[in-house]
Amino acid sequence: MKQYIVIGCGRFGASVATTMHLLGHQVMAIDKGEEIIQNIADKVTHAAIVDVTDEQSLRSLGLGNFDVAIVAIGSDIRASIMATLIAKEMGVSQIVCKAKDELQAKVLYKIGADRVVFPERDMGVRVAHNLVSDNILDHIELDPEYSIVEIVTPTSWVGKTLVELELRARYEITVLAIKTGKSINVTPAPDEELKSGSILVVIGQNGKISSIASENKDLIRRK
Repeated sequence: MKQYIVIGCGRFGASVATTMHLLGHQVMAIDKGEEIIQNIADKVTHAAIVDVTDEQSLRSLGLGNFDVAIVAIGSDIRASIMATLIAKEMGVSQIVCKAKDELQAKVLYKIGADRVVFPERDMGVRVAHNLVSDNILDHIELDPEYSIVEIVTPTSWVGKTLVELELRARYEITVLAIKTGKSINVTPAPDEELKSGSILVVIGQNGKISSIASENKDLIRRK
């Protein structure tokens, strides 16, 4: 089992740490705020009050023994950079960092981050997509051109199978899963007949997905 350490336990860091612990992983959460650590201590495996820019303090925790470090510091760029540098120098295999903008991300990648996430930006993108279309229920941007999206089955598709619709040829999208009520089919067969109100989890080019949503003008009551 991998060992995780979350460095910085604001809203984002605390959410990551507690969720990973609930999923059964060993998680250490560290932050310089005493109240923050008190609030999260019983929701993770270990918690400690640590100045994340203090290399000696991080060494005393055995930072190099963790498989994954999540540097969840966005606003204090200096602290974010220092924590990432120290984690890299101590041999952490995978370093995931939070960033507020592309410039911060570029610096973090330069000094050793394996992945950089933009929680605020990504949430803004998802909200915007949800607002502009009644048919798009959720949206995860993979890169500027491609996304994974949940869409309500368009009326014109109801009663037809995936083969009949020729979605790859017509829209260059792939259906990853179909949700009907409380059940989900993660391996939909080509002859799967689509039902009214079912939700499709698709991956494809953003423009193609938007064209699908615009085709179906029916108002959908979200569940």
